[in-house]
Amino acid sequence: MSGRLEQVWRAIDPSRLRKTFLDLLDIYSPSGKEEDIQLYLEDVLTRAGFHVERQEVEEDRYNLRVTMGPEEPWLYMVGHVDTVPAWDLDSFGPLEEDGVIRGLGSADMKGGCAAMVEAWLALAEALEPAARPSVGLLLVVGEEENGDGSAMFLNSCRPSWVVIGEPTCLAAGFAHYGYLEAGFVTRGLRSHSSLPELGHNAVESMLRVLLLLGNDPLFDRAKTEIVYSIREMRSSRAGFVVPDRCKAWIDLHLPPENDPLILQDAIRRIVTDGGRIIPGLDLDVTFDFASPGYNLGIDNRLAEVLREVYPDLGLSLQMEPFRSHSDGNLFFAAGVKPLILGPGSLETAHTPDERVVFEEVSSAARIYAALCLVSL
Repeated sequence: MSGRLEQVWRAIDPSRLRKTFLDLLDIYSPSGKEEDIQLYLEDVLTRAGFHVERQEVEEDRYNLRVTMGPEEPWLYMVGHVDTVPAWDLDSFGPLEEDGVIRGLGSADMKGGCAAMVEAWLALAEALEPAARPSVGLLLVVGEEENGDGSAMFLNSCRPSWVVIGEPTCLAAGFAHYGYLEAGFVTRGLRSHSSLPELGHNAVESMLRVLLLLGNDPLFDRAKTEIVYSIREMRSSRAGFVVPDRCKAWIDLHLPPENDPLILQDAIRRIVTDGGRIIPGLDLDVTFDFASPGYNLGIDNRLAEVLREVYPDLGLSLQMEPFRSHSDGNLFFAAGVKPLILGPGSLETAHTPDERVVFEEVSSAARIYAALCLVSL
């Protein structure tokens, strides 16, 4: 371990980190309503002596950007401050028990944000301004929706690397799944619900389409790495009638080597064939969003540093593709190399049982600090 890293690790304050993390969890910040949490983070960083730039995304919504070092940052730590909406506004806040912290966004990704802020404060405390690395901290809005915060940053800045603190249980994601969003609309003929034989039920048609897709070998979970998930289904609501319209959305996560455009063609072929076995099928298929995956490989300086520091933390380094969608896809498409690495797990993210072990958050702060000190 280098002398500089040892200095920075000594400056990491677990009590301060815990307070920042719990404070973040106590602020409700669903996508589109991130201003309160950004005001809190801006105050923390400003009181530490930093000039914090607001990067406007739209009215009352902005990223926060901070830099240090003598040159343009080659690496940014990137955290998104928004969460999915709460199921119960009375119970979204933090609960700590036996070293486990629960709460909306604890894994995705307020634990990662708190660790990045702590790493940033420790770097500033341990190192004189002239000795600080040329790195940046970027706290963005809108990741859980359309990534508009990161997209706005990329309009004016393209660093060589970003480290994104999505929940990976501290595994290093130098590879990333792709993502495809498919929309389906079936149409039928409305009739009184007591006389279904006079109509054509659009919901029944949709269910047959979804069964057809789900039973195709392309989406057999035992044989493929393509992740197929029906996200939502709704029908026309007009009282006591046979519904004449139904809409469904499917999320598809693809291994890095799979091309979303090829998968689109396969889905169109499957449902077109289905028209021969589903009576009266009237179907439209659209693909509203597609993003290919990527694989950066593990022969790079950041991977070398992780191999060096994980044993010092008593951790076993795992390198696995990140299976969800994230702003990493946006950064890669813009020519920036993203590493996905953060505390917490995808298994609990977006669920009422979302949680993270605080020791993981503390380790993440040390890992982020080590990555900021990389010499390329």
